[in-house]
Amino acid sequence: MAMKKHILTLHKILGLATGIAVFIVSITGCLWAFRAEIESTYNEYKKVVPQDAPILTPTEAKTIAKKVFPDNHIHGSLFKKADDAIEVIFYDAEPEFYRSVFLNPYTGEVIQVDDHLTGFFAFVLKGHVRMWLPKGIGEQVVGASILLFIFIIISGFILWIPKKRKNLKQRLKFDWKNTTRWKRKNFDLHTVVGFYICSLALILAFTGSMMSYNWLMYVVYKSVGGNKEVTFIIPENKSQTLVKNSEIPMDGLIVKLMKESPEATSYELHYPSSKDESIYVEVSNSEDLYYDADFRFFDQNTLEEIETPSIYGKYKNGKAADKIVRMTYDIHIGAIGGIAGKIIAFIISLLTASLPVTGVLLWYGRKYKKRKNLDQVEA
Repeated sequence: MAMKKHILTLHKILGLATGIAVFIVSITGCLWAFRAEIESTYNEYKKVVPQDAPILTPTEAKTIAKKVFPDNHIHGSLFKKADDAIEVIFYDAEPEFYRSVFLNPYTGEVIQVDDHLTGFFAFVLKGHVRMWLPKGIGEQVVGASILLFIFIIISGFILWIPKKRKNLKQRLKFDWKNTTRWKRKNFDLHTVVGFYICSLALILAFTGSMMSYNWLMYVVYKSVGGNKEVTFIIPENKSQTLVKNSEIPMDGLIVKLMKESPEATSYELHYPSSKDESIYVEVSNSEDLYYDADFRFFDQNTLEEIETPSIYGKYKNGKAADKIVRMTYDIHIGAIGGIAGKIIAFIISLLTASLPVTGVLLWYGRKYKKRKNLDQVEA
């Protein structure tokens, strides 16, 4: 009993300290779950009429898009199917700049420019990862709050366990009558809902913490037998000098990969930042999934393929530990289970958002009741 009192005290303190963060992160997580499906209803500009003509090369796409934002850095170019526009992605960390220029792959016409830092889902993402606070502060607040929420879930489960087996049914269902007071109903909402979602909420919180803290991802990876580098590593070229010919080797890479992997959904080419860095291309093998993508690296002079010491290489070459860690984001948003998984993630996030609310009401009700009783005694 003494131990449970200490656990309850810790549970209340951590809950009150992290309640606002958990509520915001949970609600924005709900809204983010179906982002891809919602955005697909208004992205007609990303489609073009296929033509019997060669598509733009990576160099041509870069040159055209650079005219739109000449002072910003191009992160990469995304090539998809014959009826898809080419997306040239610009990204700078300081000051933060994140936009996409969509090009007709046959004519080079600029179709549209998207600003990824504005709009509804940009607002939702900023709330989810940093609570709309300055980046450096907000990410630390969210990361620490969700890490503490893991301990809140565990302590909550311990507190949920009834002292007597006969009371177990009361913790498993809502047994409300017309005479049941709102405090009892609120208690049941907190404990019963908390019990049923605790395991899945723990998964969402833990995967979120893994993405927030590299050290946690490293610990998880090594604990399941991983022996590669967990960070993303772009290897250097193997060759030292550029092959002398009239063509740029990189410009034939996308067509080559399209022939090798015709079932892939997209090919995102990242331009080397120096003459010593290899080209890397992210080949997506599934729509709206990231874990099974192939990260392939090529010598920018000879196009010889180079292996990386990181877990982010070809998916089929990854071991079980590599694949588990690479699934982190897809598990976190529920995409790993398709539309059913996203629905589950949505529901769990929504119910998780209710826990800080019912928890604060529990704390307030008990504190107010004690204060009221004390005032009556003093009177």
